[in-house]
Amino acid sequence: MLKRTSFLATVAATTLLALPLSAETGADQVIATVNGTDITMGHMIVVRSSLPDQYRDLPDEVLFKGILDQVIQQTVLAEQEGDNIPNRVRLALENEQRAMMAAEHMDKMLAGAVTEEAVKAVYDETYGGAAPEKEFDASHILVETEEEAKALVSELEGGADFAELAKVKSTGPSGPRGGALGWFGTGQMVPAFENAVKDMEAGAISAPVQTQFGWHVIKLNETRTKDAPKVEDVREELEQQVRMNVVDAYIEKLTAAATVSRTAMDKIDTSNLKDLTLLEK
Repeated sequence: MLKRTSFLATVAATTLLALPLSAETGADQVIATVNGTDITMGHMIVVRSSLPDQYRDLPDEVLFKGILDQVIQQTVLAEQEGDNIPNRVRLALENEQRAMMAAEHMDKMLAGAVTEEAVKAVYDETYGGAAPEKEFDASHILVETEEEAKALVSELEGGADFAELAKVKSTGPSGPRGGALGWFGTGQMVPAFENAVKDMEAGAISAPVQTQFGWHVIKLNETRTKDAPKVEDVREELEQQVRMNVVDAYIEKLTAAATVSRTAMDKIDTSNLKDLTLLEK
């Protein structure tokens, strides 16, 4: 019976592998040979680079033996198939090669793409013409019925403390903190709630407002105007957008110049997409 050693158990061993010195010292250095198939330092490096962090942080000598044992075991197992590469394996290898080569080329193409000029252009496009945004600091009390909401309004008009009422009456998650919602801008609240707040003056209490969550009584605490962010505050976002713009334009250009033919959709059984048994034929 074949005894399979798990990678985790293997890397736990601390015995060093004694190998003769090779004339090669780089990625081509042969670390082991299995029935005539060489395992090189390059193979080892690639395996290590794809490991989860908890493995890559192990001591080099421990990780080295674990990786080598794993690759030797894989080589022994793989050669049992001879030259008979299963269809699903061949297709997976083709997909993987395609993806890796595409990523390799994109990395080269993007080198130097993020310049200050490009970042500034994206910033101007995104924020240059944007008007200062009004933000709101509001609190609310959420109840189930309109009658309950109207009763709350009456209590507040009679001098009741909004925060204390919210702590006692509100069914919303903000109730324990007095109904405080903090600062929010356009699009962050459901439309009915947002529209009610926009029409209020600071310090005012709203009439009952209905949303899908129930009935709200809202207090607008204060408002402020939020200016466009500084470049440094959104640099990461801007740089990512620069990369996306460059990639989109480059791919569009290459695709337009390529000879691409597609099989008509009416000639394709799209349900085959989930039929794994086709890979065995």
